[in-house]
Order: sequence, then structure tokens, then C-alpha cells
Amino acid sequence: QVQLVESGGGLVQPGGSLRLSCAASGIIFSTYVIAWHRQAPGKQRELVASISRRGTTDYSDSVKGRFTISRDNGKNTAYLQMNSLKPEDTAVYYCHSGGIWGQGTLVTVSS
Repeated sequence: QVQLVESGGGLVQPGGSLRLSCAASGIIFSTYVIAWHRQAPGKQRELVASISRRGTTDYSDSVKGRFTISRDNGKNTAYLQMNSLKPEDTAVYYCHSGGIWGQGTLVTVSS
């Protein structure tokens, strides 16, 4: 079965950190671009970060300098390290690769 499964979300205080994981099964992860998107309540889904097959990364302006995307092709897993979190980072975070979406993991930034 082809699927992506996100994990690592939760409640964190402003200024805190979280690391999200995206585990893939049924696809050869190394052949695809991997992207993290997020959708806040009442807003459209937006692209947060992406990483190419060769490891080139790109970030939205809103997270640049705070978030880091990475991939471990051997483990078929991608990560999103999120530092200096802000309340406006609150959203459901989705992994996307090979035309497949994960189910999402909720990140809540609140004191």
C-alpha cells in the first residue's frame, strides 16, 4: 500500500521547537521531490518547504531561517525541523510526495 504517514505534531509554546517526520511506504522515496504543506483554520493550504531528489531545499518566506527540511532516503523518511515557533505556525502539516498526501499532523503553538 502506497502511503505517507506524518508524526511529531503537538502543542508547543511560542519560541519552542518540534520535529515532524514523514514516513513513506510503497514508493521509492529517493526518486521524488518531497514537500511539506500546512493548512491553518479557515485558510488555504500553503507550501512551506520542499527538497529535491538531490537535496536542494526551498522555503516559504514565512518560515525561512526557522524551519529546516531534510530527507533520509535510506529510511524512506523526511523531516521538518521547526524552531522559534510562532502562534501563526499553528496548522495541520501535510507531507506530499509522488502525488500522494499524508493524513496530516496538527501543530499548535500557544502559551
